[in-house]
Amino acid sequence: MTISRLCRLGVVSGVLGLSIVASSTAFAWQAAVSAPAAGLSEYVGQYHPASEPEVISAVNVSGNTLTVEGERSPKLELKADGKDQFAVVGSETRLSFVRGADGRISGLTVTGGRQGTGRILERSSDAAVTLNHFREYVRSQVMIPMRDGAKLHAVILRPAGSEKSGEALPFLMQRTPYGVDGATPGSINASKPELAASGYIFVEADIRGRYGSEGQFVMNRPIVAHTTPKDVDETTDTRDTIDWLLKNIPNNSGRVGVLGVSYPGFLSMMAGIDAHPAVKAISPQAPMTNIWIGDDFFHNGAFRETYGFDYVQQLEGQKTDVRVDTKEDTFDFFLRNVNFAGAAKAAKITDLPTAKVFLSHPEYTKFWQDMAVEPHLTKVEVPTLEVGGWWDQEDMWGTQAEYAALNPHDSKGEVFMALGPWNHGGWSGTTRHLGVVDFGAATGDQYRKTIEAPFFEKYLKDKAGFSLVDTASFRTGVNEWKYYAAWPPKQGFKQAKLYLQGDGGLNMTGPKGDGKVSYVADPMNPVPYRNRPIQATYGNGSKWRTWLVEDQRFVSRRKDLANFSTPVLDHDVTVTGDVMADLFASTTGTDSDWVVKLIDVYPDDAPAPMAGYQLMIVDEIFRGRYVKSFEKPEALTPGKVTEFKWSLHGADHTFLKGHKIMVEIQSSWFPLYDRNPQTFVPNIMTAPAEAYKSQTISILGSEKYPSHLEFVTTE
Repeated sequence: MTISRLCRLGVVSGVLGLSIVASSTAFAWQAAVSAPAAGLSEYVGQYHPASEPEVISAVNVSGNTLTVEGERSPKLELKADGKDQFAVVGSETRLSFVRGADGRISGLTVTGGRQGTGRILERSSDAAVTLNHFREYVRSQVMIPMRDGAKLHAVILRPAGSEKSGEALPFLMQRTPYGVDGATPGSINASKPELAASGYIFVEADIRGRYGSEGQFVMNRPIVAHTTPKDVDETTDTRDTIDWLLKNIPNNSGRVGVLGVSYPGFLSMMAGIDAHPAVKAISPQAPMTNIWIGDDFFHNGAFRETYGFDYVQQLEGQKTDVRVDTKEDTFDFFLRNVNFAGAAKAAKITDLPTAKVFLSHPEYTKFWQDMAVEPHLTKVEVPTLEVGGWWDQEDMWGTQAEYAALNPHDSKGEVFMALGPWNHGGWSGTTRHLGVVDFGAATGDQYRKTIEAPFFEKYLKDKAGFSLVDTASFRTGVNEWKYYAAWPPKQGFKQAKLYLQGDGGLNMTGPKGDGKVSYVADPMNPVPYRNRPIQATYGNGSKWRTWLVEDQRFVSRRKDLANFSTPVLDHDVTVTGDVMADLFASTTGTDSDWVVKLIDVYPDDAPAPMAGYQLMIVDEIFRGRYVKSFEKPEALTPGKVTEFKWSLHGADHTFLKGHKIMVEIQSSWFPLYDRNPQTFVPNIMTAPAEAYKSQTISILGSEKYPSHLEFVTTE
């Protein structure tokens, strides 16, 4: 739902891997004599971290001055302050050039700045190169009137000189609840280097009731019937904003594009519903789509306790979004407070609007249904590019749900999707890593340069270069981009099943024998969802953003879960499309949660740090009480074998020869999800302490009860 404030404002890793915010209206850097030019040429070259060869810093000579620049950062002056020592002018950052045995410059060490000390960059070339292509932008602020009289705040960033030159440019707009005061020429150039270089009129707008905007904020405001002139929702606020921009911003082309990640992704989709005629392209990226079924606050009925707890305070406890932080391990905090009602009372948040709803609407009631976006996607009004990450810790579901809803209505071939090896919003950065996992290329750069920028260039500027037919998918394992005519892909693929065996085995041929695997789940000793201590979601030092790629060995040896594994693979196995869990299981209690994780087990002799690593590929939870209906929960019958079927989300992954495929099943994922007491109660949010009881969970694997995963695989 949200990403780091720097990423939200478009400031990402720039020169030397540092986050640099440039707020001037132009990037004209005056040369200052800092050392004789003749003595500077030996430092000229390209430098990068050993693990990130695409994150290049270029050191050049400009006049008598040594400079350093990056693709996402302006040219900065260096001032000599010792032998092979330079300071970045206007910064605490220092560069210490390193010489090899031959006396030549071989690299440099960065000290100071955001990244701390000792950051080492290797010299990859001694060639001079210009990386920075920042375009000058002029910043202004406006208050835009809505139909009900409220005025919404927006920052407008326009290429310098375009207004007077008569250059008619399209708008590229993002609406957000996270504040736009930090939107500057520097942040636009840094976060959207390809689009900023091309030139757009960027509009960054605070939504109703947030930061500089008037009116009342409503979380994921539902679309309403527009029966009176003053009926408002995010679709009307979008239309009113666009109306005003078209009439009041000179020399615009009359075309508008809208994009955004997470909550701004939800707002991007609002621009495609009852769309203004000027909207010609939208890109909902990791969009909040249905926050009960599969996005932020609930997954298949299981409540995302820590996430909802922290986020509601962040957005509803204040008009800004200061992070919730704590020094206590949140595992201990939520265990001690028993249930969400206890935790909310302890934090004094029970009067916040969405916290009230959590407590009173744990089921899929009309309140949540009215907020759902996918029922409104009954036609394709504008070209749409959906974007999502395989390891998105917040909004993986929405991207594929919106694509699936729109695709049947796509008669013109204007719905596209890009899926890659990213966490929430990870495609905005330049890195080949997520956690310790290396994907062999800066996939975010590849996506933006070959898909995102050409998409908007085509529909907003009539430029050639966008060639995507339907779906671009980065297949992990083999680390290759694949391009499909539909999702899930059909041509060259076949349906497949991965069967759980009663003896703990796993195969694709069918169940053998008649068996089951059982474990005792104790809600007083729940399985943690990531390594402890577990910080607040966005707290200082939190590992939240990369927890989905954490090595699962920290829990896989526990006795209160079940593991199923193949032998070492003698050939590659590809799992693609929407992975469905079809589980036949029973419990001695009257309620239970089911967590299924599909895991790639690396060989013990794999190169460090991946030796023996257990990497989750897809995973999801299902709350047992909702097996018949999300609207009307029912108690499970103790000992009765019941079929539970739900999506683990999409994947495109090859399990390589020499690896193992593992399926892990557990009954808690705490404290991201609240504990199921395993005794049926009317409302788990207020379940009494005595309701939390240990129960025996059994997973069946037989011809009669063939528990399995379903997906498509290569033929």
